[in-house]
Amino acid sequence: MAVLAKAPMPGLAKTRLIPALGPQGAARLQRQLTRSAVQTALDAGLGAVTLWCAPHAQHRFFRALHQATGVPCLVQASGDLGERMHTAFRLHCEQGPLILTGTDCPPLTPAHLRQAAQALLDGDEAVFFPAEDGGYVLVGLRRPQAALFRGITWSTDAVMAQTRERAKEAGVRWREFETLWDLDVPADLARWQAWRDERPAPEPSLAAAT
Repeated sequence: MAVLAKAPMPGLAKTRLIPALGPQGAARLQRQLTRSAVQTALDAGLGAVTLWCAPHAQHRFFRALHQATGVPCLVQASGDLGERMHTAFRLHCEQGPLILTGTDCPPLTPAHLRQAAQALLDGDEAVFFPAEDGGYVLVGLRRPQAALFRGITWSTDAVMAQTRERAKEAGVRWREFETLWDLDVPADLARWQAWRDERPAPEPSLAAAT
């Protein structure tokens, strides 16, 4: 299980939310989302979890999160999002199938992760949870599939459609599960607030990671 995360640095993380939250507020939100994503991955109980960090793994938040959880913090590869994801799969899939997520999907649950993992174990070569905005919030692969990440116009509403085309062209057997929402733009904040109000408080160990 791998999670990709940006450091919660003002001006770097959640930049599309800066008009609503300001640089500091957007950075604080990134800390919350990253803690939640790591906790979800741990709660799924699917084995080792790694956190792939950008631009580096030495930010104090990442160090504190590692101390609180034991999750290794690795540095994301250079290149676009597709190249960074493919690198994670290339390195991890030597030990078996891998599920990869980001930090932008609050409603992603441990049950979703287990559902994706079971599909891979049952023989699907790739699994996805699409996002309402046209991308996807989770991808899982049995083995590296570089073709799925090439020529994609990342951060657009065409990502999932283009990924389906790449899978067809490469002859990859894939499965899609329910479409989820992610938290990217100011219009998403009210939805996230309502969702958060219904959730239990975070574990103290992760809440302390700053």
